[in-house]
Amino acid sequence: MNANRSAAVSTMTYHFVFCPRYRRKVFLIDGLRDRFTALTVQICAQNDIDLIDLECGQDYCRMLVHAPPRLGPADVMRLVKRGTGAILRQEFLPGKCPQLWTRDYFISGADEIPPDVLEQYLKTLPKRGHSREIPSQSP
Repeated sequence: MNANRSAAVSTMTYHFVFCPRYRRKVFLIDGLRDRFTALTVQICAQNDIDLIDLECGQDYCRMLVHAPPRLGPADVMRLVKRGTGAILRQEFLPGKCPQLWTRDYFISGADEIPPDVLEQYLKTLPKRGHSREIPSQSP
């Protein structure tokens, strides 16, 4: 048996949404979106992650990936956030923010996230100068 072959087979597709700290509109900075995309493609290729879709809004990123079974969702986020955060801060935001990404992320195993679920998640994230407030559940 080849030691490099994995006995696990996975058909899990992860749908992630994550944001910059304080919902900064970093994707409006000239060139940052393209650089983020290039870095993410590179990170995914290096780690056998199939990047199915990548969308950047003004202050959030949505990714659809198929990861090998050895990588859980937290591993994928760690690779992408660590692999892009320091480089993007150095190239586009020197001295302006100590950390680019929040620790939070939304994940779904479904291929599509209903718009109201995504909107509710984004509302829970703090904006610059505001503490985290979780909206109350309406009966």
